[in-house]
Amino acid sequence: MKVITICGSMKFKDEMIEIAEQMTLDGNVVLLPIFSDSNSITEEELLMLGKMHKEKIAMSTSVFIVNIDGYIGNSTKSEIEYAESLNKEIIYYSELI
Repeated sequence: MKVITICGSMKFKDEMIEIAEQMTLDGNVVLLPIFSDSNSITEEELLMLGKMHKEKIAMSTSVFIVNIDGYIGNSTKSEIEYAESLNKEIIYYSELI
């Protein structure tokens, strides 16, 4: 069993949820970012959510990067760098399809 944090652009929200479901059914513990359709999240809250997501990465054995069509945004690049600094296994969606 692995603990996997899913990372990627929020424009891939639906794909991330689908991937998380399959990974969970495969016997993994899956951690996701917070998805909010609300525009009421403040900049301070966004920063806090980013820090919390990096804590999820720290708790994980692996990170799964949802990079459909090769897209990786700045936030996800930062998460990859953080995961690399912790020697986490990094799996890219684009390499599996």
